[in-house]
Amino acid sequence: MVIQVQDLVKVYGPIRAVDGISFEVKKGEVFGMLGPNGAGKTTTTEIIEGLRDADSGSVTVMGMDVRKQREQIKQLIGIQLQAPALLPLLNVEEILKLFTSFYRNSLPVDKLLEMVALTESRKVLSKNLSGGQQQRLSVAMAMVNNPEITFLDEPTTGLDPQARRGLWSVIEELRAQGKTVFLTTHYMDEAERLCDRIAVVDHGKIIALDTPKKLISSNFKESAIEFEMEPVPSGELLGSFPCVTSASVEGFEVILYSADVPKTMGAILDYADKNKGNTELRNLHVRQATLEDVFLKLTGRKIRE
Repeated sequence: MVIQVQDLVKVYGPIRAVDGISFEVKKGEVFGMLGPNGAGKTTTTEIIEGLRDADSGSVTVMGMDVRKQREQIKQLIGIQLQAPALLPLLNVEEILKLFTSFYRNSLPVDKLLEMVALTESRKVLSKNLSGGQQQRLSVAMAMVNNPEITFLDEPTTGLDPQARRGLWSVIEELRAQGKTVFLTTHYMDEAERLCDRIAVVDHGKIIALDTPKKLISSNFKESAIEFEMEPVPSGELLGSFPCVTSASVEGFEVILYSADVPKTMGAILDYADKNKGNTELRNLHVRQATLEDVFLKLTGRKIRE
């Protein structure tokens, strides 16, 4: 194991930002921490990185105690912070050259620029970069020392779809090289696509930890039926439809989890037909359960609430 966390606690006044978290990260895997803002992801990550002290508990990275061997650990890890603080009067190339000087071993600047698609922006001052370009530069800065473990804290926030996919490719290439990536995110599709294992975090606790497929299969045998209905029937009525195991309502959006899709769909259409003129049914479709559904089931709320 390259990371071992045991009974980690961090308290800020009355708030237990990290509340007894324990887990391990294997060499060569993409390990994800998934949860809403304020769940404790960033605090946990910064304690592992040695940037923040825990109130109690223990953390080892590459077999070294974070409290006692921070300098040695820093040579082996790369860190991309959630809010990058870039030097505004240096250009992209100058910033990367500066950061490579901090380490005994580093990757060539040209390779770093290529990895994050910033070659054409190498002479642009960091203050003139777009938000997405600044995020990609922050990721490149995390990789200057060719780290054994790269910590990426919500790295695709603010990126357009093409840039997100480009960064996903970088993460997948790191895994192919046998490197370890510790990823925090609140994007379900990102976690499901990239992560070998995911810790679902809420209110400072890990509430589930497994592979994406197992998290979904262990929580859902049902399919999800989504639709909009105005006015929305009561939760009690929706739950009484045939083969519905649970229901979620947000505004006019409804999700029914069904063990028999044809029977449940028939009941939905019958209800809409019987109340024709008083009820509007829109956007009815069926899909397989996702990590979003798992999070909703475990916490009772969507990840962005």
